[in-house]
Amino acid sequence: MPQERLQKFLSRAGVASRRAAEEYIQAGRVAVNGQVVTAMGVKIDPDQDVVQVDGRPVRVTAAPRTVMLHKPYGYVCTTRDPQGRRVVTELLGKKAGRLYPVGRLDYDATGLLLLTNDGELAYRLTHPSFLVSRTYRVTVTGEVSKETLGRMAAGVDLDGRTVYPEVHLNKREPDKTVLEITVHEGRYHLIKRLMAQVGHPLMKLKRIAFGPLTLEALPRGAFRELTRREMSALKAEVDLK
Repeated sequence: MPQERLQKFLSRAGVASRRAAEEYIQAGRVAVNGQVVTAMGVKIDPDQDVVQVDGRPVRVTAAPRTVMLHKPYGYVCTTRDPQGRRVVTELLGKKAGRLYPVGRLDYDATGLLLLTNDGELAYRLTHPSFLVSRTYRVTVTGEVSKETLGRMAAGVDLDGRTVYPEVHLNKREPDKTVLEITVHEGRYHLIKRLMAQVGHPLMKLKRIAFGPLTLEALPRGAFRELTRREMSALKAEVDLK
């Protein structure tokens, strides 16, 4: 088998996402053939080299698997939480295996969340260079004017970078407005900060689509395996064969 980067191997083995695997390496938690590795860019032969994380051997054994979860309120998108909050993998029960979340939804947000053991897929879906769309149904305070909608479509500066959201008005009332917002990146608290920037703080946020996938009728708290057609569409989205 050809050599591959250590962090990619760890993500493919279901240890963690590629970014988290890089943190493991930098923290000195990963060894190759008995030698601790802390540098990025190290390549291994998965058929020959022995990789360990925290002293435990790592092997690629599980078949790639991806599920869609309708995340409810009050869960964090990690596999464990030092604050003792509920984590999304609890909703999968024993069927979770070594699945980990693809990106994040805030503790108080709901909606479509993917979990996978395919590290390369997770990496591509979350990397900004692939421009994977995310669509949210949001409720904000106040009556959002046409002028504000136009301002958002023209681009809003956040931390020196301009965001160009696609915004559609669902319902406008004197005290609140419901919008559908599509963005092509997953920056920290992006929608929350975007709406605060235009003077309409967020009340509710629900992700209803991720790339080619839509939440549709999946009940809150429930999950399901992606269909073969959905997996093909998702991989095509990020040019993954």
